[in-house]
Amino acid sequence: MRRQLVVAAAAAALLGACGAESGGAPPSDGLTVFAAASLTETFTELGEAFEADNPGVTVTFSFGGSSSLAQQIVAGAPADVFAAASPATMDVVEQAGEAVDPVVLVRNRLQIAVPPGNPGDVTGLADFGDPDRTIALCAPEVPCGAAAVQVLQAAGVTPAPDTLERDVKAALSKVRLGEVDAALVYRTDVLAAGSRVEGIDVPEAAEVVSEYPVTVLADAPNPESAQAFVDFLGSPEAREVFADAGFELP
Repeated sequence: MRRQLVVAAAAAALLGACGAESGGAPPSDGLTVFAAASLTETFTELGEAFEADNPGVTVTFSFGGSSSLAQQIVAGAPADVFAAASPATMDVVEQAGEAVDPVVLVRNRLQIAVPPGNPGDVTGLADFGDPDRTIALCAPEVPCGAAAVQVLQAAGVTPAPDTLERDVKAALSKVRLGEVDAALVYRTDVLAAGSRVEGIDVPEAAEVVSEYPVTVLADAPNPESAQAFVDFLGSPEAREVFADAGFELP
């Protein structure tokens, strides 16, 4: 029996060594990622790919407005990775000592979204100052709202929004449901919506580029898996997914 136990222990050690040499993330009960709402489609796809490459790791996402997610992290919400839609929201986490060497993951720009057929006959940013049109913007405290303020200022337009939304997906939803004539959202969200909305480019958006920083959090419950996931986000496979979604690569 003693000989059988020794053999079993050696086999277990050998299997453990093989697993350690295989790369990627170590097995873990779970990995929690807080990410900007505009990353929903790409991160969901990449999370599935990461799980396939790392058996034993389950990725759970919390998507929302970056400013709200940052406040949750600062307040002690358990998370491993944070991907924000602006450096300003990442700064909140960094100033609290929770961000570990954040890096720019991708970049994005704003675009006007209108319902199919453009029933409000929206042609450009000037229409966002027209009180006769129904307009949605992101709230100014979230990245898409802050970027919209800059773009509208560059165009010399004082907006007359009918609703201010908590994140970019909520603003886009108003367009998809036909509740507004237009919204100013990220172009990646317009692409992700497919035929449910139409996009209108605005020249002023070229002057306001949104950077998306990502970081492993200082108090990450699973720091090794978190770092492996962040590394994966910079891989050629992930970069192709981001590019296909309309993001600009740094």
